[in-house]
Amino acid sequence: MPPRQFLLTAQPGIRVVVRYRIQDGLTDALGYLVTTTESSCTVRTRTSDVEIPLALVIAAKEVPPPPPRRGRP
Repeated sequence: MPPRQFLLTAQPGIRVVVRYRIQDGLTDALGYLVTTTESSCTVRTRTSDVEIPLALVIAAKEVPPPPPRRGRP
């Protein structure tokens, strides 16, 4: 499935990785899909919400939940 179609049909709240173009090359956003419109998607990463124009998306897929955090010994 093409990445744009995946993002337009994906349910908000799933964990995704989205690879997209930036000025100097490519970068990834890993986090939870917040919303998708006809022109962009928003991914909630560990540090902030990232709005990504769909025209810049190269790849996108669902990823499994993060591993559990390790506690102190």
